[in-house]
Amino acid sequence: MKMNALLTAGLFFAAVSSAAADPVKLGLQPWLGYGPLWIAEEKGFFEARGVDVELTTFNWDQDMTAALASGNLNVIASATNGMISNLLHDVDQKGFLIMDVSFEADAVMSKGDVTSIADLKGKQIAFESGTTSDLLFNYALSQNGMTIADVTHVPMGASEAGLALIAGRVDAAVSYEPYISAALGQADGFKVLYTAAEKPGLISDMLTANSEWIAANPDAVRGLILAWDDAVKFMRENPEAGAEIIATAVSSPMEEFLPAFEGVKFYSLAENAEALNGSFQATLTEIGQVMNATNPAEITRVPAPEEILSLDVLTELSK
Repeated sequence: MKMNALLTAGLFFAAVSSAAADPVKLGLQPWLGYGPLWIAEEKGFFEARGVDVELTTFNWDQDMTAALASGNLNVIASATNGMISNLLHDVDQKGFLIMDVSFEADAVMSKGDVTSIADLKGKQIAFESGTTSDLLFNYALSQNGMTIADVTHVPMGASEAGLALIAGRVDAAVSYEPYISAALGQADGFKVLYTAAEKPGLISDMLTANSEWIAANPDAVRGLILAWDDAVKFMRENPEAGAEIIATAVSSPMEEFLPAFEGVKFYSLAENAEALNGSFQATLTEIGQVMNATNPAEITRVPAPEEILSLDVLTELSK
């Protein structure tokens, strides 16, 4: 009886402590690769793992990064190339979980007589600076003997770039799903010129936070990782239900969402442990090398993986 009473009391005080804790303010964008976060919210996985999470959606990477740097957000879902760029611009941001890797779900789109990357010389291209779209486009240019100086960049968020292409305001756009499928479904004559599948691993995302926040909140980090893993498992066991939750969150009709969904790989806890102890370390270095080669004025060096990653909690959970 005493043991049961103590156990009950312990659970009560743990629940009170958890409820009293400040919520984790997590920023993300309407990108299907962040889908398990919406599943975790919808299915109560955050709460089950003892972490109170507030999701806030942004349209621009720079606004989300500014919110992290100012302390208005605790955690953000970030592209790996964004982490590298932010590190080199003195933003304290560390990755603690791989979320996804994109293949066909990030792409360069065009219309009319523009049928190759080479055809883009002298054309207007819509994409957001410093994002996965920026990285993919610069890589595509480099593989075709071109640089950003060969085109006219029209700064625009991913959600707006496809619409600008449809409206005829630009000659090409770089975006991600579900905006690619939405643009391609609007009319004939629109095509995909280049996708992230040309360089597997180039476009990927991590859950990230300020290093001091990570060190001060290991329980919250643990809860986020476990809730993400729960959501990935739910999605794999209930693909239709998981897809519906994500499609609703990113405002995509299912007929556009489902083919787009196939172009992304999500990482479970076990897959994180394997990748972050091996191949993903090399991928981070390679992404830095691509960024440095295509934009040396901004990306002045290639940071080491340990400068970007904070893996203590993930390592502990993987044992």
